[in-house]
Amino acid sequence: MTDTGHQLDAVAHAQDGTALACQQRGDGYPLILLAGQANNHHWWDGVREDFHATHSTITFDYRGTGASDKPQGPYATEQFAEDVIAVLDRLGIENADVYGTSMGGRVAQWVAAQHPDRVRRLVLGCTSPGGPHAVERDASVRRALAQADPDAVREALIDLMYSPAWRTAHPGPYTTLGDPDMPPHARRGHLLASNGHAAWDVLPLITAPTLILHGDQDRLTLPDNLPLLAARIPDTRTHLFPGARHAYFEECRAEASALVAAFLSGVS
Repeated sequence: MTDTGHQLDAVAHAQDGTALACQQRGDGYPLILLAGQANNHHWWDGVREDFHATHSTITFDYRGTGASDKPQGPYATEQFAEDVIAVLDRLGIENADVYGTSMGGRVAQWVAAQHPDRVRRLVLGCTSPGGPHAVERDASVRRALAQADPDAVREALIDLMYSPAWRTAHPGPYTTLGDPDMPPHARRGHLLASNGHAAWDVLPLITAPTLILHGDQDRLTLPDNLPLLAARIPDTRTHLFPGARHAYFEECRAEASALVAAFLSGVS
């Protein structure tokens, strides 16, 4: 990927002093992109340039990943949301558009609910409200991801992310399979944070217009969660991508990026 325009790598500091590596690319209205569980900013390498016609994209490495500090924890999606605010503050950004996928969508819910003045428009992808109201993945998926063999886990994750046809045409490497350099305590902390997410009660506090996206064949986060989110967040529109699995934003890149860009520009 080749970025054009403004480029900035910086370090923000969370309320507890944790150093957070952040990256800003392009020019235009700020759009912060929030990655999935146990992933760093490279999650967005395949698509971030799609938004540079109108936006400056901002990513950061969650605590525990990439070039950020890796404290012992505990970790929580509410904490990650406060880290997002620390990144925006470091970059001098008063408000921004927010696009979060998977665990990043969980984090984005807290950002928009607890800091409504900082979020202009919100996009939630392949995510859920968490807690007892969420529709959980099948036990067979959990077993596949809990195997002792890391190669088997990787193959299971690839299958959950992408359809066989797309994988044949795009053999990798993939940037959505987790940060390989995460220490075990941080990897477990991310898992507990994502599993412990429960934002149902605060979703009605979200005031930003919201677009909710999901692949209709997603088995990692079931698409049944899309209407649950839409019913709780006041101003929403939704879209399902036929045949897409968890990483719809890559597999359906042309359509998904166009939908998001149009929504963020106020066209839809």
